[in-house]
Amino acid sequence: MATVELTQHNFEQVVRQNDMVVVDFWAPWCAPCRAFRPAFEAASEQHADIVFGKVNTEEERELAAAFNIRSIPTLMFFREQVILYAEAGALPPRMLEEVLKAAKSVDMDEVRRDIAAQGGAAHDEPGG
Repeated sequence: MATVELTQHNFEQVVRQNDMVVVDFWAPWCAPCRAFRPAFEAASEQHADIVFGKVNTEEERELAAAFNIRSIPTLMFFREQVILYAEAGALPPRMLEEVLKAAKSVDMDEVRRDIAAQGGAAHDEPGG
């Protein structure tokens, strides 16, 4: 599956309508972002069950600000509308694969219980 361009207008819909979404916050001028792109694209081809999306932080400043993106590239994994992973920095292909595997194996019932116990929401989604 090819990556999806995420914008303030479609971000919430994509996250709500898909079980797992991996988001790459990037910018065209960012050399590490460009270097990470092949690994991200390869992972999107290997995992048809996951939606891979890219947010161009130059064009989507409000969306990047809503998620407090301070450094790029930043990867963010959503599963059932919950952020499971959010880290700045490009991952080598093997590490990206390990993080994807770990995210797939998370017990989401347990995550929701933990969120409820903390009295919070999964996250506040901007856009829409």
